[in-house]
Amino acid sequence: MPADLTPAELTLLGLLTERPRHGYELEEVITDRGMREWTEIGFSSIYYLLGRLDKRGLIAQVAAPPGTRGRARKVYAATAEGRRVCAESAEAAIAEPRPVFPAVLVGLANQPAVPPERLRAALDRRAAALEERATALRRAAYRDRHAPAFVQAIFDYSLRQLDAERAWLAAYRASLPDAPDPEESEPAMTPYDVKRAHRDLYAPKNTTWALVDVPEQRFIAVDGSGDPNTSHTYTRAVEALYSTAYAIKFAGKRAGRDLVVAPLEGLWWADDWAAFTVRAKETWRWTMMISQPGWVTEETVEEAKQAVSAKGRPTDVSGVHLKTLHEGRCAQVLHVGPYDDEAALLAELHHEYLDANGLTYSGLHHEIYLSDPRRTAPAKLRTILRQPVRPAG
Repeated sequence: MPADLTPAELTLLGLLTERPRHGYELEEVITDRGMREWTEIGFSSIYYLLGRLDKRGLIAQVAAPPGTRGRARKVYAATAEGRRVCAESAEAAIAEPRPVFPAVLVGLANQPAVPPERLRAALDRRAAALEERATALRRAAYRDRHAPAFVQAIFDYSLRQLDAERAWLAAYRASLPDAPDPEESEPAMTPYDVKRAHRDLYAPKNTTWALVDVPEQRFIAVDGSGDPNTSHTYTRAVEALYSTAYAIKFAGKRAGRDLVVAPLEGLWWADDWAAFTVRAKETWRWTMMISQPGWVTEETVEEAKQAVSAKGRPTDVSGVHLKTLHEGRCAQVLHVGPYDDEAALLAELHHEYLDANGLTYSGLHHEIYLSDPRRTAPAKLRTILRQPVRPAG
């Protein structure tokens, strides 16, 4: 690449082109954005790399920004030459495919030296490691979901690379000569998927209100309040839910019972229902949830929480609990578009539909988020709106 920058040097130069930063802040950004998934930058090497960039005149020490607190730190920013080199190097890195040399290829080249059972075990360990890495990336992407589009593109690229390798790995594992014959073995385990088990509840097509019957369901859940767009409590709650959901999935898979992690759902309420039609989000209270199959118990959830807490940089899952919900008769509609455009549909429900059908509400407003807001344009977001109802009077 131009100027012979290493990927690690270009990464740091890019972060300093964004804005001035000190070494400790660079470490925080690298960790939060999951950058160590695609470039090798150790904490101890950051200052060494800064020294190299400084010596080449690509960065320079600057005064700390106004309002900076704590002990004095050396703050660096890209120079004019550094910004030029950064742009030139980034353009070349985007445009020019370069070969990579993953160690797995060396291992495959020496595969004949590995006994068949140990080879399959090694492939299984790699599959588990890829699954954990993908989970960590998804959590990081969710934490940074409000970051600029180019940051989300990095997460998306990394996740798609992992998905591609996992697909290759599954196909290669099945193609090994001494792998079990599918016709002679038991049928492959079909993961439980709530979207397939309850298509009418998780894949509706009606964009006007209609009635459905919702059976008793089991969820993992976290309670909270406040504006979901700005509340750190909400962000941490969703992160805790997904961490626990994937821990349950991994534990179930080891026990021979796999599942597809279900979409995020939410129960919403306020002291005044008008808070939803006028989008007074700071007054909202909520319970965020992820559906679970019947075999998930209180003990299953506690074991999953312990597994999450045992990891490095653990997520706070103390608020996660098992919740049973039986909504029964509900009015339901598929909303396509930005979340804030739901207000018109909700006003129609409360001021027209319920009265016209002799109904009144009998439970909390329920939403199911079928789209990933990080990868879906607001106009294409698909959300199920659900309201438990009963006869009026």
